[in-house]
Amino acid sequence: MTSYKIILASNSPRRKDLLGGLNLAFEVRVLPDVAEDFPESIAPMEVAEYLSKQKAKAYKGLIANDELVITADTVVIVDSEILGKPHSEEEARTMLQKISGRKHQVVTGVSLTTTTFQRSFSVSTDVTFKQLSDEEISYYIKNYKPFDKAGAYGIQEWIGYVGVTSLEGSYFNVMGLPVQRIWEELKAIS
Repeated sequence: MTSYKIILASNSPRRKDLLGGLNLAFEVRVLPDVAEDFPESIAPMEVAEYLSKQKAKAYKGLIANDELVITADTVVIVDSEILGKPHSEEEARTMLQKISGRKHQVVTGVSLTTTTFQRSFSVSTDVTFKQLSDEEISYYIKNYKPFDKAGAYGIQEWIGYVGVTSLEGSYFNVMGLPVQRIWEELKAIS
């Protein structure tokens, strides 16, 4: 498909599985301590793409001419508030209560970067949850420990099965990587 050697800059098992589903050869290469900070002046819908570009900058001088690195970041947005990864059970509970019984956006920003160019984009998906009970939230947090997931949930896990009532957009985007769009972008590059 492409003459570039593809590098996925993520330790996420979900992103590895999703990119692997495209039947493309790739290697995982992750740099430690890449900052995920963003200026407060950026609009919430632009944060994920901004972060994917910031992550790509860390790789810019470390990739060969024949390599293409894929960096990504996913955020959950409710009422213009960005819900990142929770750091505690209480923070996870608060996030799940905020998305309970309503619609929110999941935005994944992606950058495809080589030594000579960069293509960046973001994909947004609207997800609606039913009203979650305190027992459902507690069960999910205790059994699934969603501390590595934006918005404190994985749609592919139990909470998605029992809680998601509708989805407008890419399911795989909500999992963390809009593979259909990546496929199209890679085709355009080749």
